[in-house]
Amino acid sequence: MKQKERYTFILDYFRKNMPSADSELVFSNPYQLLVAVMLSAQCTDKRVNMVTPALFERYPTPQLLAEATPTEVLNYIKSISYPNSKAQHLVEMAKILTNTFQGEVPDTMEQLLLLPGVGRKTANVIMAVAFGKSAMAVDTHVYRVSHRLGLVGKKDNTPFKVEQKLVSHIPQNEMQIAHHWLLLHGRYTCTSRNPKCAVCAIRDACAAYCSSASASCDESDSQP
Repeated sequence: MKQKERYTFILDYFRKNMPSADSELVFSNPYQLLVAVMLSAQCTDKRVNMVTPALFERYPTPQLLAEATPTEVLNYIKSISYPNSKAQHLVEMAKILTNTFQGEVPDTMEQLLLLPGVGRKTANVIMAVAFGKSAMAVDTHVYRVSHRLGLVGKKDNTPFKVEQKLVSHIPQNEMQIAHHWLLLHGRYTCTSRNPKCAVCAIRDACAAYCSSASASCDESDSQP
């Protein structure tokens, strides 16, 4: 199957079978989403959702978070991975939001990358989910699934290269939901270890699976 055909097959499947898909993080405004996404780095959304209610109750605005110390914030997020560095980043981020952006979360890549603890993936999530922009966030799930399915090739060996390839093939108006399609597929079906190929509805278009009837699907860099 050629790469263009693979994109058509996979996107059509998700359009028909997952017409609605969104973040599993719980938030009510761009500030809360930004905090939650920063906390979710190398951590599950389920765990993040367990700690954010108390955190948001104590610091409902970036102005209040900016007045906190990292030690105070740490008390609320200590069950999250890398809590010390994340506590530091959250406070520093809130100070810049308050002092530079008048407490409003910016909606451009350039401005978002000015915030401590915010990389390209986080910025893309904010732009897409909070502001409805055509942005493709490439996390570990999207990176893995894109390679296994054959949506990208071996030369696409960085998150940015994967992002560029996906953006060049996915319609702009579907960029946001396509991120969630790939992410959720990686989270629940095409898992890092022991992927559920036997129940995967798009395995016939999967480069890793189709490379051999007994493919393990662990060859994440299979060529399209």
